[in-house]
Amino acid sequence: MDISPFLQRKLARRFATFDTNRDGYIDRTDFESACDRLADAFHLAPDTPALKHMRELSDGLWQHLSRAADADADGRISLAEYQAAFAAGLLVTPASFDAGYMPFLDALMDIADEDGDGKLTRDEQVRWSGALMGLSEPDAREVFGRLDQDADGLISRDDMLQAIREFYFDEEPTSTGVWLLGPLDPA
Repeated sequence: MDISPFLQRKLARRFATFDTNRDGYIDRTDFESACDRLADAFHLAPDTPALKHMRELSDGLWQHLSRAADADADGRISLAEYQAAFAAGLLVTPASFDAGYMPFLDALMDIADEDGDGKLTRDEQVRWSGALMGLSEPDAREVFGRLDQDADGLISRDDMLQAIREFYFDEEPTSTGVWLLGPLDPA
């Protein structure tokens, strides 16, 4: 599959959110430290079931990405390897993406949605996206404002899923999902 320049920019942004230590590569420790920061942000004990589940899913995501993208088998993934994996069909269809991503989104909601109402407040959004994705507070607040399209002060699980789908599959530069991970680098 061909990757448009726009999708390349979005993938570069996503790669940057995975690369938590900013060394230019994604590796297992990036996923582990992201879960550690999420636990800290939500004051979760290491044996909390929701955190344990998130760690399992994060490790599974790392293993999946490693198999699909670590072309030179060095235990880490470069941006070029990450983008090449997408060109090779890592995200085949929105439906297959949903099947793989829904457990991760559910696990995130189990942690970040503190009152269990199926919706995130601005504070919850800022905390999880800062911890797991490294978004700055101003960027996380901007993301929240863009995803809260009905301006009720909440983002539902479905709002999140729609934004995630748009991030990966929508080529419209003004779509809500473009801002899922903060601003993209200029073209």
